[in-house]
Amino acid sequence: MRSFKNSDMRLPIMEGSPPSLVPPKMDWDRPPWNRWSFQHVREILPTAEIWRGAGPVRALPRADVNLDDLAVSDSAGAPTSLTGFLDETYTDGFLVLKNGAISYERYFNGMDHRTLHLSQSVAKSFTGMVAGILIGRGLFDVNAPVTSYLPELEQTGWRGATLQQVLDMTTGTRFSEEYTNPYSDIGQSDVASGWKPVPPDSDAGFKWPRHMWELITGLTETIRPHGELFSYRSIETDVLAFCMERVTGKRLPQLLSEELWQKMGMEESACITVDSAGFALADGGLNACLRDYGRFGQMILEHGGDVVPASWIEATRSGNHGIFKEPYTFSIPNGAYKNQFWIEDPTSRAILAKGVFGQLIYVNWDYNMVAVKLSSWPDFLNRPFDVATFSALHAIGKALS
Repeated sequence: MRSFKNSDMRLPIMEGSPPSLVPPKMDWDRPPWNRWSFQHVREILPTAEIWRGAGPVRALPRADVNLDDLAVSDSAGAPTSLTGFLDETYTDGFLVLKNGAISYERYFNGMDHRTLHLSQSVAKSFTGMVAGILIGRGLFDVNAPVTSYLPELEQTGWRGATLQQVLDMTTGTRFSEEYTNPYSDIGQSDVASGWKPVPPDSDAGFKWPRHMWELITGLTETIRPHGELFSYRSIETDVLAFCMERVTGKRLPQLLSEELWQKMGMEESACITVDSAGFALADGGLNACLRDYGRFGQMILEHGGDVVPASWIEATRSGNHGIFKEPYTFSIPNGAYKNQFWIEDPTSRAILAKGVFGQLIYVNWDYNMVAVKLSSWPDFLNRPFDVATFSALHAIGKALS
């Protein structure tokens, strides 16, 4: 079934009682269903709360600028307005903070300021920031072998890898990030994480992992020396989260609540999907509201504030661009990856939290700007959309300077 843009006629997904169009369990995150489901994950999957606490909300003052007609480029490189770009790229929510104030805020596709939206791999960057807090307290040593925290991994592809290599996704562990193949490692994680049932037409003899820990401990091969090359593999973030849980004795939702949500003055409690063993999906299960994603970015722009050590923010902006190769350079030609964040280039050292289907938090110190884009693209990855997004962000940064 074809997806629909905000300017198209909206499909009546989950409308009526009973609803006539219900997202299928195998494809709830695919188009057109994701146009509804990314804002309704708690109605589809088991989740754990990330409590915001009882403290005050961090105020975001308003300094609104009407950027609707700002000249930008569409995905084909042709001129369009910012409004046209947001429509073309299936935007659900878009926020720009300049000097810590809201300059531009727009909602589409039924989303509003309280809606919790799935962030996909943006969750990795939240996990990485909590790791930085724990490292700052001396609970971790980034140069220690990951097996010093999880000795069970001695029999896996992480044998000999350091915690820093896990953070930077430079271990040599074999893991296939082939999203459309249900038998790939990332396809199996859909089942292990509880996101999907076992495919009904799958090989009866295939052993599907029951939960994420079983998937991790079954990855026994390496394909290159640790540290040699950046290779994006979602499972590294889950290994990191298990290390964090092991050294603290706390589950990830509690860590996110205590170390980020309660300290940052978040507006809404968030939630994160959990597997059959109660493990929260660190690599992609986080759901939060648009402004709280913005508050996270603003904290980073402020060099961690009183939440994350400034040294961790600085380290996160200092990646090894020499081991960042194709296909990642197609969208970020001068990029790097460090501590669960993407780095745009070695000059601005702007950093990004980025997820499939168009999720993004962008932090740029040159513009003193944070931007958040929550989307429900029809595709996991879309290079023209990526290129148009980065171009639009720079146009916005220049317009507000």
